[in-house]
Amino acid sequence: MKGQQKRCGFVALLGAPNAGKSTLLNTIVGAKVSIVTPKVQTTRMRILGVSIVGDAQLVFIDTPGIFTPKRRLDRAMVAAAWGGASDSDVILLLIDAKTGIDRNTRRIINGLKESNRPVVCVLNKIDTVKRSSLLALTDRLLSENIFTDFFMISALNGDGVEDLTCELAGRLPEGPWHFPEDQLSDMNDRLFAAEITREKLYLNLYQELPYALTVETETWEPFDNGAVKVEQFIFVERDGQKGIVLGKGGELIKRVRTLAQEELKDTLERDVHLFLFVKVRENWGDDPERYRDWGLDFST
Repeated sequence: MKGQQKRCGFVALLGAPNAGKSTLLNTIVGAKVSIVTPKVQTTRMRILGVSIVGDAQLVFIDTPGIFTPKRRLDRAMVAAAWGGASDSDVILLLIDAKTGIDRNTRRIINGLKESNRPVVCVLNKIDTVKRSSLLALTDRLLSENIFTDFFMISALNGDGVEDLTCELAGRLPEGPWHFPEDQLSDMNDRLFAAEITREKLYLNLYQELPYALTVETETWEPFDNGAVKVEQFIFVERDGQKGIVLGKGGELIKRVRTLAQEELKDTLERDVHLFLFVKVRENWGDDPERYRDWGLDFST
């Protein structure tokens, strides 16, 4: 890198729920830094993912999906997404090519028009639609007059992602890198472990229950042999939900524990002894401490 001027900047990933922002971030970074599930509103906070392209360090801001908020947590999540956009050097609007301009995407486009910021449009999941539909959607988006460029990608299989990141790297301002070369995210191990467990719960629970729970890492005890003991609380809002999370004979919670423990062991490259406890906390969604942990504004 001698003789080259370093570049560094922040790239915000905006989009409706399930547009594929977290999948794109993980693909770009080359590692799992943001959990992914088929359920909407999986991402609850801003997560930074770091990628290096040549002499440029790109710091991607994975934001919660923007939707019509109903609860305090919803409002805080949407505010965090818009905050990520305002703090960035480049804004990407990720759009599900199959869904197109739905109500949530329309809200985002209108909000971006008000901000008067240039935006890069990224059409994702292009492998799920016909070329004719893709071209028609592009024509509709061109008429919005806020997009400087269009990229067509599949975040899941990586098609088009390298072209996107190379183009972004050239747009970043000159300046020193913000993170060490080997750092992939700003998330600490305790929070990452809680997110992995929450992901497994989302994948094994149905309907609305996932949105009524949260996971906290209570203890993180390392041992001399490199292993770590992790104790986590799964908080639900009502007593009846506790039994659902536990499952018949404790089967569901055992499965979640096994899946989370195995992934943490592989990711952290150390033995992990995970212990899960389910507790009822009716108003966890109105606890300011939770919002501080997630970097969300409780007063939104």
